[in-house]
Amino acid sequence: MTAFVDTNIIIRHLTGDPPDLAARATAFLAASDDLLLTDLIVAETVYVLESFYEVPRTEVAGLIRAVVAFPAMRTVDLALLLRSVEIYETYGIDFAEAYLAASAEVAGVSLVASFDRTLDRVPSITRVEL
Repeated sequence: MTAFVDTNIIIRHLTGDPPDLAARATAFLAASDDLLLTDLIVAETVYVLESFYEVPRTEVAGLIRAVVAFPAMRTVDLALLLRSVEIYETYGIDFAEAYLAASAEVAGVSLVASFDRTLDRVPSITRVEL
């Protein structure tokens, strides 16, 4: 079966919370052979792990790497997601900004228009403030 995976399945599997849903999520993931993971769901997973479960950044990065490495998991651009995780972890910026910086790198566009000064931490891009 091919199916898109929602954030709640990933969160339940990773956190074990609540146990009954976690068991169902883990069983589903283990039995699946073709799962589609969107970038938006990855971003939401990062947000939930950080904000609700208060998982440290390095652990969040490791968990996301594990999710995208799951054999049945398919993404649109795995390299972009992994680079986003690397930027998120290395430079301590929000995942959305890390994804933006990684997208700029992939596109070969070094300028990013933003008021978010945390982007200044990423040396591969230049933030342009209007």
